[in-house]
Amino acid sequence: MKTKMRSTMYLAFILLITMSIVRLSAQTIPLVYDVENTSAYNVQTVLPDIAGLSVVAPLTDPFAWSDGRGRSTDFKDWNRRRAEIGAEIQHYEIGPKPDRPDNITASFSNTDSMLTVIIVENDDTLRLTSKVALPAGDGPFPAVIGVGRSSGSLPSDIFSSRNIAQIAFNFTQVMAHQQTRGSEPINKLYPDLTYMGAYSAWSWGVSCLIDGLELVSDELPIDLKHLAITGCSFAGKMALYAAAFDERIALTIAQESGGGGAAAWRVSETLGNVETLGRTSHVWFMESMFQFSKDVAKLPFDHHELMAMVAPRALLILGNPDYEWLADESGYVSCKAAKRVWDTFGISDRFGYSIVAGHGHCRLPDIQYPEVEAFVDKFLLGDTAADTNVEIHPFPDVDFSRWTAWWGTGDPVLPAKSETNN
Repeated sequence: MKTKMRSTMYLAFILLITMSIVRLSAQTIPLVYDVENTSAYNVQTVLPDIAGLSVVAPLTDPFAWSDGRGRSTDFKDWNRRRAEIGAEIQHYEIGPKPDRPDNITASFSNTDSMLTVIIVENDDTLRLTSKVALPAGDGPFPAVIGVGRSSGSLPSDIFSSRNIAQIAFNFTQVMAHQQTRGSEPINKLYPDLTYMGAYSAWSWGVSCLIDGLELVSDELPIDLKHLAITGCSFAGKMALYAAAFDERIALTIAQESGGGGAAAWRVSETLGNVETLGRTSHVWFMESMFQFSKDVAKLPFDHHELMAMVAPRALLILGNPDYEWLADESGYVSCKAAKRVWDTFGISDRFGYSIVAGHGHCRLPDIQYPEVEAFVDKFLLGDTAADTNVEIHPFPDVDFSRWTAWWGTGDPVLPAKSETNN
């Protein structure tokens, strides 16, 4: 009996030590960064043309180096791996995101609560204006950047009731929803990048907006360590890309982003009438991306890796399976794959997903309020007790693990559905 008790106590002690190590590891991994890119984007990433790319039928391994020299799950290597993924996404999908402009100024008017950011490049000028809804008091206040309007498609009371500032990103001031290539505001500044996709341009615009917040920090009391971004549908994709390419964003809430957002191109190809790579908008991406429309398995990345670029920061994915086009089954599989990155680094509570039916597109139902509020409370307000371990979905029979079963083996084979269980 004494031996059994000692064994039980020993196991409990080991468990306690393990949990302490995990907590310590999470504490040492930053929640957000002070600069747009900590990654060395000039890293020599292997970027062959489509003929030189290998076929990978399952989801690509986010931990595998692009040159095939192995993989690393060590957080100290994640910075460089993020750089590789980012280079691939820019090269094959959205085009290069311009660097921070050398000539950028900003001002804030207390009279009309308007933030104005002015960028001058190539002897031309682009002006961004954003209405800022500030809470009463002195601040500094956490803030959410809403695509299109101050809180995106999320109810504004989620933020106003918590004294969180709301800042609208007027994306059409950078590029129209359906761009005319070469004729958009950003094209005047960067005439050599007329081939860029909208998601590269809009991500640049969000970064310029954050640059503006930094420049007027003495006048506009925004807590730059606690910035969020949110949007829905095409704007949900926008929020996801913006956060992937700007590490100053602490929390991302991508609502019903569908194909080109949270959903994985490879998985979507196996579904019905959904937004696949070949069916998505050509103007949102580079035209050259569509060479993969009949050969998606040759893409050296997929959108679980776009989400993974947000790590180690916080990300909440919201879905709506009532709309087939959104490919939420694909989004679920992609989320399960992306979550492996946060899990590996011992920060599982920083990634969550909630796929809930019974409501209109871009209309947050009452049932989804708790998970949104939990992420806001924890990552904008610092409430460490908020429960952000969120995995809500209607796909209990979907065999997600077969898409990632090959990771770490070097053999990218997609097992038949019957060969791998959940």
